[in-house]
Order: sequence, then C-alpha cells, then structure tokens
Amino acid sequence: MSAPEIPTREELVRRASDAADVLHEHAAWAEQNRRIHPDAIDALADAGVFRLRTPRRYGGYEADTATLVDVATELGRGDGAAAWTASVYWIPTWMTCLFPDEVQDEVFSTPDVRICGTLSPSAMAAPADGGVVVNGKWGFISGAHHSHWQEIIAILADGESEPYPIMALVPMSDLLVVDDWHTAGLRGTGSVSTVAKDLFIPAERVLPLPSVVQGQIASTINKNSAIYRAPLLPVASASSVGTVVGLGKAATDAFFKRLPNRKITYTGYESQREAPLTHLQVADAALKLDQAEFHAHRLTSLVDGKAEAGAEWKLEERARARADMGAVVRLTKEAVDIYNTASGGSSIYEDVPIQRINRDIQAVNLHALMHPNTNAELYGRVLCGLEPNTTYI
Repeated sequence: MSAPEIPTREELVRRASDAADVLHEHAAWAEQNRRIHPDAIDALADAGVFRLRTPRRYGGYEADTATLVDVATELGRGDGAAAWTASVYWIPTWMTCLFPDEVQDEVFSTPDVRICGTLSPSAMAAPADGGVVVNGKWGFISGAHHSHWQEIIAILADGESEPYPIMALVPMSDLLVVDDWHTAGLRGTGSVSTVAKDLFIPAERVLPLPSVVQGQIASTINKNSAIYRAPLLPVASASSVGTVVGLGKAATDAFFKRLPNRKITYTGYESQREAPLTHLQVADAALKLDQAEFHAHRLTSLVDGKAEAGAEWKLEERARARADMGAVVRLTKEAVDIYNTASGGSSIYEDVPIQRINRDIQAVNLHALMHPNTNAELYGRVLCGLEPNTTYI
C-alpha cells in the first residue's frame, strides 16, 4: 500500500469535530446498547481516527501524541464512550507496531484495522511447538465488539525459569466474547470480557512484555520512526488523556447550553447565570480544566520531544508521565463535579447529557492505570528516592 498524504493536525482535528456530531447523535443509543453505534464507527473511520498510530507504509499517519490529545478532545465533546474507545484502539495499534514486520503485514492488511487490548496479565501461557498455548480471561476490553484483533497479556510458565508476562496478538475470531458489560459509566464503550481456551499463538506473534516495557522492539522498519521509540507506559498515558479533556469540555458545553433558560428553584433567580454562586462555580471549573489541559499538553510534549530526539528516559520522567495523566483525570473530575452539582434536579433525566458525562468521568477516575491517587503516590515515591513498586512505568 502506498503511503498517503499525511493530513495536518488541524485537518485531523477538524475531521474529528465533524465526527463528534455523529457520535453525539448516537451517544444515547450507545449507552442503552452498551456498545458504539455502527454509524459512529464509520464516522471515526472516515475521519481517519483508526489510522493515527498506523505506520505510513500501511496507509497510516504516524501521528504524535499531541495530535492524539487534540483529536480525542474533539471526540470527547461528542461522546466520551466513543472517544474512550478510539483512544484505547490507539494503544494496542501502537503496540502492534513493535512486533516483527511480517506480523504487522498481516494485521494491517485490513484497512482501518481496529485492535483492542489490555495490560492486565489475567491469563496463563504454556510453551508449545512453534509458539504458546494460552488459557484465560481478560476484562474491560473496550471496543471488542468492533475489533479485528486483540492484544493480550499472559503469564508464561515453562516449568524451568521464573514465569514472566508475554504480549501477543490474537484474531478476535479466536476468542470468545462474553457480553458482561453492565456498568454505571462508560457504558457505550462495550468493554466486555474475552476468553481464550487452549488457544495456540505462533511464536512470531508473541513478545516478552518486560522487553517491550524497556523499549526493545522486534520491528526492523519501525525502529527508524520517532513515535515507536517512546516507552509503553508514557505512550499509553499520553494516548488516554485527550478523552478526559474532552469530557470536561462536553460538561462545559452542556452546562452553558442550559444556563440562560434555567432558573434556580425556590429562589428569586429567574436565570441561573445571574447568581453570584454560579459565577464562582463556572470560574472554578474553568480554571480546573485549564490546569488539566496544561498537564495533558506537558505530557505530550515530554513523550513527543524525547521520542523525536531519541533521548533516554529518566525514572522521574516516567513517573511524572503517569502523574500528569492522573492530574488530568482528577482535575477534570473536579470540574465536572462542579457543573453536575450546579445543574440541579432536572439534570438527572436521561436526555440531559451532564448526568452521562458525570458517570463517564467517574468511571475513568476509577480506572486502575489512570487513578489519580495511584499515580500521585508513584510519582511521590520516586521523588522520595525510592524504587517504583510497579513494572508499569
């Protein structure tokens, strides 16, 4: 496939903004049906969202993480669940680019290929002739219903050496999808569980996760591309925060749309925007979102800048990448909480977007990798001169 002309960041953001209108139109359907609407998937594909982290030789754009944040922000204004799913696809797509080039040839032979995945090693693998055999189950697999492949993590135990985690690529047709996604937030992501039973995976589609985390990749061609030189966890962090910023902007949009015609019941205020309390609330929320954007952009500047320069990562920088992600989540949740509290009793109806946005940001806040407390503790631990108590850094 010949390399296409690469759209500018501004063009990609414009396309994402257009797609966001479609996402918004189908957001209620997605929540009710617990998966992204097919028209929304088509809109994302038409906007080039699924090509952002694909190598140019397969028709991709090799976009930097700053572009990911700006695109996801626009998508998040339309529907947080759809934006989240797109963001999740970006991470396993990038991880696929670490595999041998012939494996990439197979995966990226599907136009606008969608790859879901996980970082949780909740399965076991055993050596087999020419590969491994995997048994296990993975939860929270966002976008599984619309995916072609899944990136999985399993613990390889050969009985001779210390067990260690492996990363592998599996066609979705080889997995059982368990429709168990009944949640209070991010319902539209369709983050179901998948199961492997005596699944053989050829050796070329298996990589040791510790090597991946340390930046050792099996692709010969992609070693020359800046975006594939960054470490996994900073990449995952930078890929995720745009959706969160978008949820904050969606809350802002939803609140101000209702503001002029909404009175404060049992008071003399015929319009909520006349109340000094409202002025304090919206100023506080706006400043928190400004801070969230600062941390999101500082994170992408770190990831993109070091990748472009091919510079080594310090431990403190790796920890700060996760801390920046946690700060985006915390500050945005605080801002959405303000807007939600200020939206009154009428906002609990399903056709008022703020209630869905509030539940979605709460779900993001609870995500194991994005949890503000976990990330802040890790950063503080490293700042205090201690070794990190996790390999996910």
